[in-house]
Amino acid sequence: MTAEIFDARACTLGEGPLWHPERAQLFWFDILGKTLLSQHDGEVLSWNFDECVSAAGWIDANTLLIASETGLWQFDLISGERALVAPLEAEQPLTRSNDGRADPWGGFWIGTMGFDAERGMGAIYRFYKGELRKLFGDITISNSIAFSPDRRFAYYTDTPTRQIMRVALDAEDGWPEGDAEVFVDLKQSKRNPDGSVVDSEGCLWNAQWGAGQVVRYGPDGTLMGTYDVPAAQATCPAFGGPDLKTVFVTSAAQGRDGAQDGQTFSFAAGVKGQREYRIIL
Repeated sequence: MTAEIFDARACTLGEGPLWHPERAQLFWFDILGKTLLSQHDGEVLSWNFDECVSAAGWIDANTLLIASETGLWQFDLISGERALVAPLEAEQPLTRSNDGRADPWGGFWIGTMGFDAERGMGAIYRFYKGELRKLFGDITISNSIAFSPDRRFAYYTDTPTRQIMRVALDAEDGWPEGDAEVFVDLKQSKRNPDGSVVDSEGCLWNAQWGAGQVVRYGPDGTLMGTYDVPAAQATCPAFGGPDLKTVFVTSAAQGRDGAQDGQTFSFAAGVKGQREYRIIL
């Protein structure tokens, strides 16, 4: 499968691709560039911020919930105005937000990490019904937040551990139940799991930093396929397009000088993704 360039703008640290189902539009971030990017009808769009921004979910047709280094913000795509919804480690100047995704109950999971990936400085939180609650601590690089289509499991990783974890979810409200278990162990292959998304068949697609690939794993963790992208530092996949059968992949140019590093790519998946869940404030 050959990935094509979707957007040639080079992100220092591309992340957080989100296909807005009501706008039929892809949004993504350059975390270190402090920018939200998009395209619409061939027009390239961007919004600049005064701090790092990394992930989002959709609230309605014109409003996103955006995670920044200090908080969760309600962001109006038309006016460009934002309003604070909840502080996020605002008292800690050494951390920022990283990977995040809305869950099936209308909540939003968001991970943090140190600006210099300081060991154990990050965490993973859930914002739900007005409450921001820490779920997992002692995280170095939070990534791979995604949810199974049957609503039974959430996935996440602390990238340096080289293990993608799976945790059961309460059917009523979506809070984690019990201990997380290892879903995919990449220690032997020395692969670095970055962002993930789960398709409609329950298979997890994981971008692997340094390998220039997105890898698909079955619901039992079995390797199902690999998909190359022309940038070594692939960061996160997302399903989109009119039939949700296109995979978009962000990447990072940080520390590299390749012609396509940091660009955003797309390829046909051959399988349908899940519609991104709406965040309920």
